[in-house]
Amino acid sequence: MSTKLLYFDTDCISAFFWVKCEWLLDTLYPGRLMLPRETYSELSRVPHLQTQADIMLSSGRIQIENIEIGTEEYSLFDNLSNPNQGQIIIGKGEAACIALAKIRNGILASNNMRDIIFHIHKFKLEYKTTAIIMKEAFEAGLITDNDGNLLWSKMLARKRKLPFPTFTDYLNSL
Repeated sequence: MSTKLLYFDTDCISAFFWVKCEWLLDTLYPGRLMLPRETYSELSRVPHLQTQADIMLSSGRIQIENIEIGTEEYSLFDNLSNPNQGQIIIGKGEAACIALAKIRNGILASNNMRDIIFHIHKFKLEYKTTAIIMKEAFEAGLITDNDGNLLWSKMLARKRKLPFPTFTDYLNSL
């Protein structure tokens, strides 16, 4: 079992916040949930998402991670969030997660594969998506196939991007 920290981008953690099942994250990865300051700032644009993050923060179930100027993380973050011409433009939350996961040997938690797959391969990053986390919850016996389908449909209804129409379809594709 890995003890690496998970650095959550907005799209991934908000999928769990929107359907009020962030308890799956604490149960699967206790003490390992990290929100880069940039992700927290993005969550702050939606009051109830910020409230859910604040509840997790105040109870110690998740931590905010700052990127300090002058550090190796900051150098990589700055390069990723202010790309040279021709490079893919990614959000500040994604850039922070990539920089922290790379430099601190953590796990990137993001759903925006189209924008970040290049960096995942370039830096040989371990990563998790909402779908992977749901599969791990299923394998751990935290949710049933029916629970997974219900959560999945609620996530899709909240405009979360998932790779298949149902959780069952996703499991069957593996």
